[in-house]
Amino acid sequence: MVTRSEAWPEGTPCWVQLGVDDLDTAVAFYRALFGWEVERDGPAAGGYVNCTVGGRQVAGIGSRMDEGRPTAWITYLAADDVDEVAGRITAAGGRVLIEPFDVMDLGRMTVALDPMGAAFGVWRSREHIGVELANEPSALVWNEQLSDDLDAAKHFYQAVFGYTYDDIEGGSYAMLKVAGRVVGGLGYDTPPGRPPHWRTYFEVPVTDAACVKVAELGGRVVVPPTDTPYGRLARVADDQGAHFYVIQGN
Repeated sequence: MVTRSEAWPEGTPCWVQLGVDDLDTAVAFYRALFGWEVERDGPAAGGYVNCTVGGRQVAGIGSRMDEGRPTAWITYLAADDVDEVAGRITAAGGRVLIEPFDVMDLGRMTVALDPMGAAFGVWRSREHIGVELANEPSALVWNEQLSDDLDAAKHFYQAVFGYTYDDIEGGSYAMLKVAGRVVGGLGYDTPPGRPPHWRTYFEVPVTDAACVKVAELGGRVVVPPTDTPYGRLARVADDQGAHFYVIQGN
C-alpha cells in the first residue's frame, strides 16, 4: 500500500480520470464494482466526482472534455510547472489539446497528445495532490502507454519528463523511472481496433470475481483473466465503453 499527502514528483502518474457522458451511471457502476465513496463538487466544477477509499482520493469522474474522443480513462502525469511542460510537449512533437488552465484552487492542468496519438493529462497540484492511495484493492496500481513505436515514445517522454528507462521483455517494454524509482511503463503493442493510448490498472482482491461483477453491472470482459508474472489480470470495459484493467497481485 502507498499513501501520499504531498505533491508527486514530476513525471509520476498522479491521477486518473474517467470522462463520460452520464456521470450518474458511471458513479453507480464504479461504486458497485470497487466500493468507492464519492464526493461531488459543486456546479462551478461541473459536478465533478472525486472517488475515495477510506477517505483517501483514488480517481475522478467527470464529463467528457472532447466529444470527438471516446469515453476513456486518462492518466495525468505530475508536473512542477504545467506551462513549461506544455512547451516541452510541443517542442518534442506532441500537441496540446487544452491549453494550461487553473482548476479553482485545486491545481493547474493541461491535456495533450503524444506524437503517437495517445492522450494524457498533466497536473500541477495545489489543494488537490491527486492520488492519495495506491497499490491497494480498489485503487490505482499501474499506468502504461502502448503504441506501435516504442523508440519514438521513449524519446518523447524522456524529452518532456526526463525519464530514464529499464528495458525488459526483449526490448519490447520500458519501465519509466523517476529519480531511480519505477513509476510506469511504455510498451510496444496496440490491441486490434484501438489506437495508441494510456492504460489504467486497478487492483482487485480476486480478478475472476471482479470480471463477473463487471458483467453483472452491464460492462463486459474484453480479455479474460490471465496469469502473468505480475499477477492475474483482465481487460474489461464499463457500461459506457471505457476500457481498463483489473489485476490481482501476487
